[in-house]
Amino acid sequence: MLLDSAIWVIATVATMGVIARPWNCPEFVWAIAGAVMLVVFNLLPWQEAAATVGRGTDVYLFLIGMMLLSEVARREGLFDWLAIQAVRHARGSAKRLFLITYVVGTLVTAFLSNDATAVVMTPAVYAATRAGQVEPLPYLLICAFVASAASFVLPIANPANLVVFGGQMPALSQWLRYFAGPSFVAIVVTYVVLRLMQRPALDAKVAIIEDVPPLTSGGRLAAIGIALTVVMLLSASALDLPLGLPTFCAGTSLTAIVLVVARQSPLPIFRNVSWSVLPLVAGLFVLVAGVNQTGVLAALARNLHDAATASPQATSWVAGIVVAVASNLVNNLPAGLVAAAASHAAQVPTQVAGAILIGVDLGPNLSAAGSLATILWLIALRREGESVTALGFLRYGLFVMPPALVLSLLTLSAISP
Repeated sequence: MLLDSAIWVIATVATMGVIARPWNCPEFVWAIAGAVMLVVFNLLPWQEAAATVGRGTDVYLFLIGMMLLSEVARREGLFDWLAIQAVRHARGSAKRLFLITYVVGTLVTAFLSNDATAVVMTPAVYAATRAGQVEPLPYLLICAFVASAASFVLPIANPANLVVFGGQMPALSQWLRYFAGPSFVAIVVTYVVLRLMQRPALDAKVAIIEDVPPLTSGGRLAAIGIALTVVMLLSASALDLPLGLPTFCAGTSLTAIVLVVARQSPLPIFRNVSWSVLPLVAGLFVLVAGVNQTGVLAALARNLHDAATASPQATSWVAGIVVAVASNLVNNLPAGLVAAAASHAAQVPTQVAGAILIGVDLGPNLSAAGSLATILWLIALRREGESVTALGFLRYGLFVMPPALVLSLLTLSAISP
């Protein structure tokens, strides 16, 4: 009992450190410190910790590939070029620019992951607002909220999807059958609520841009590479293959080609990639493994199995809402790991697993520390000299997340057998 309490204390303090970032310490420091403490105090065997880190290889490869793709596209000006195109097509209308930004954010999330939306689209949108001479915050908020709302359109849209389903990832046809409807609902509801909340700001006039500089050769290469990557990942998903290695190969190949053609050093790209995400994820994996030592996951699995057997519909609602709330208390990655471990052990129906995934993906739209993508978005904001407080984000999240979650779960229930 004493050892179990120690594990919970370490895991809780580390998780709160990731969320609150005391003394401005990077998020990964807290996750790694907690993981190391579990091993040092012999609360988790080092062999188990190492094996846990190793089981996340597919997620690490996916993240590395996506970050490289995004950074190459950013450095070659692809996203800035798209931002200027958005301002040009807005034709002076803030409402039209808002819609264009939202649609682009949805597409980037669906085909490049929510982390790409947070990391790369945020500075591009900021550049677009400067070009359009409008207040940036209404458009920057899109990058945060659409990153969660569109993160279950496709399996590749969110690394958390790999975590929740693990080696039991549904085939693409089955994925679309269960999640196309709920995703569409989440995207539309999130847009409508954000649009209504930003009505005063969207009455402003956007500067009109006539001349758009041509896309560089490096930018065109990046666009072609990203398009080919999307096709490859959709094919891998359709064939029920792991997505990490193909994404890693695509990211490294595109980076190498662009660097060779442009005769550039790889150091600037490597310096700007958010490598700290990898130890953060690995540390969270180990913390969840430590919590698993207490037996809580086995108890959760038993209760979840019994509930799902008695009433799959009711269980899916409860599971989706509970996981959504928990994602904001402890971040959706550890919440997703715990929920995934419990659901795999309980062998729940697809409807319940789907509700858990919706909770993990959509729930973080409530708070600023709910997901890795939102944390990355906050970091990107700070680089541009902008900031959003936790309370400020919560004011939006309280209106945006609950209706999107409820209506998405309702849609899932309607299409489930």
